[in-house]
Amino acid sequence: MAVAGIPFEATLVFGLIGVALVLFVSEVIPNDVTAIGVIVALAALGPTIGLTPRDAIAGFANPATITIVAMYMLSAGIQNTGIVQRLGVSLAGFVRGDEGRALLATVGTTGPIAGFVNNTPVVAVFIPMITDLAEQSDVSPSKLLLPLSYAAILGGTLTLVGTSTNILASDFTRQLIPGRNGIGMFEFTPLGVLILVVGLAYLLTIGRRLTPARIPVDADLVSAFDLEEHLSQVRVPAGSSLLDERVADVDAREDVPVDVLQLRRNGEAYAVPDTDQRIAAGDVLVVNGPRTDVTRFRDAFDLRRLVREDVSDGTFDDSPTGNTLATAVVPDDSTYVGETLAEARLEEFHRTTVLAVRRGRELIRGDLDSVTVSPGDLLLVRLSPTAIEYFAESGDLVVTEESASGRIDEVEPQAAAPLSPKTPLAVAIMASVIGAAALNLLPIVIAALGGVFAMIVTGCLSPSDAYDAVSWNIVFLLAGVIPLGFAMEATGGATVLADALVATEAFLPLVLVMLLFYLFTGLLANVITPVATIVLMIPVAVDAAGQMGADPFSFLLAVMFASATSFMTPVGYQTNLMVYGPGGYRFSDFLKVGGPLQLLLAVVTTVGIATMWGLT
Repeated sequence: MAVAGIPFEATLVFGLIGVALVLFVSEVIPNDVTAIGVIVALAALGPTIGLTPRDAIAGFANPATITIVAMYMLSAGIQNTGIVQRLGVSLAGFVRGDEGRALLATVGTTGPIAGFVNNTPVVAVFIPMITDLAEQSDVSPSKLLLPLSYAAILGGTLTLVGTSTNILASDFTRQLIPGRNGIGMFEFTPLGVLILVVGLAYLLTIGRRLTPARIPVDADLVSAFDLEEHLSQVRVPAGSSLLDERVADVDAREDVPVDVLQLRRNGEAYAVPDTDQRIAAGDVLVVNGPRTDVTRFRDAFDLRRLVREDVSDGTFDDSPTGNTLATAVVPDDSTYVGETLAEARLEEFHRTTVLAVRRGRELIRGDLDSVTVSPGDLLLVRLSPTAIEYFAESGDLVVTEESASGRIDEVEPQAAAPLSPKTPLAVAIMASVIGAAALNLLPIVIAALGGVFAMIVTGCLSPSDAYDAVSWNIVFLLAGVIPLGFAMEATGGATVLADALVATEAFLPLVLVMLLFYLFTGLLANVITPVATIVLMIPVAVDAAGQMGADPFSFLLAVMFASATSFMTPVGYQTNLMVYGPGGYRFSDFLKVGGPLQLLLAVVTTVGIATMWGLT
């Protein structure tokens, strides 16, 4: 049975893909949850489309999935050495306050590192450092953060372990192309180096001019979040009913309509709820809330507003407990994603108060407890050094900018980022993994798992750190979309799409057919994530190449590179989402800067593949 010439089984799979694409784009539910739904749907449709329940869950046992889990863990082991942090701190000495040097340092270090260490944690570590470099260089952080993300994406094209899409492509190569046992560790490195060089040259010239300065150079965090009308200081007179109450208890009272952030007395500041100070006459309370709520608070407790005392970043920097104002990005794999701020209980567990949330161009300053946390949200928080350390270890929030003094150029690199005693051992283990895979001594999945085992037993990585390092949402996304790609191949869906591509060969040379395929794949990756794109498009590419008499490996490489280089949307790549808030970018900024870069690399990569591997 066929529908419009398409096998009925393939029609069902296309319908499932269509639903999945809508959910991926709309993000009505998280993408990893959509992937789980795909697994369930494939199992339910199994008798009709020829898949068993074992086939539906095969993505969990796929070598690519296991390899990616292991690489997350190995990257954490390298991160724990302090090498990346030390390098970031050392950049200050090179920059010496020059904007051009700051941009060169940003892209010139991030790109090569991302070829061997997962680029997401690299960007997480570099965001606060690059923000500091921007301040020292008297340049808007917006001018550096987007290039930071793009350079990390470019670096992923250098080696097989540079990004998860490369590992997936290698596994598809083994399964779909007879006679090939995957892709070698450095097999496409020459083309990756060319892409990196061209991409960095663009970022240092044309991209530098196109990248907007959305965040002012001397931006005050209070001003940046338009909180001048929400933060106020009120004085407690002798007749107030709050006298002798613990200030933390006042903040917790249900009849207090504002958040009490700080008690100030005789030049000293006491952060709430970290203090047990009792309110005395003459004390000043720093509170957060709309003006109407502040007025209600004053009237209810006989307080006086200090009209000439504005609240700024510096108001929070002189607390003896070290509490400060900062911004923090919510990464894609944060445990807080999907929870409301009330459910996250940041203040209760981590003494962290959220004052505002920036989501794209939307700024949320009221009713914060009901705000559901989303990936890429930029939070304005008041937090302690202990909380900063906790979030640095857990990765649930990436603290990107602190208002407190003490920037990275004021300390020696060795003191700011000491190396672990295990550093030589961890580096040797990582080098052994890469070497074993490059020399074909072991399959990459076994070499990576062996490296994880070695790091744990030698103490370079604790088991808990290893599990915490894995982006489990990505793992479930992989496990869901991998069998979807196989279903499309098994039901003839890939052949149907390939036929449409083959039809263009009648009026286009083969190299332009590949270029069109590259462009279409790249556009798809910017919308539904690179992982989902590569799973859906590689079977189509291999099938089409076979029908045209072209080299299937060349077309597979085109899909791999197109999927790995998503520059045009903030959701196209996780690192884009991470810099979206801290850079104050608009959606259109990614199109403006990333669009020409994606088009340029489409031409460079297509010509490079045709030259290095041939088309037939």
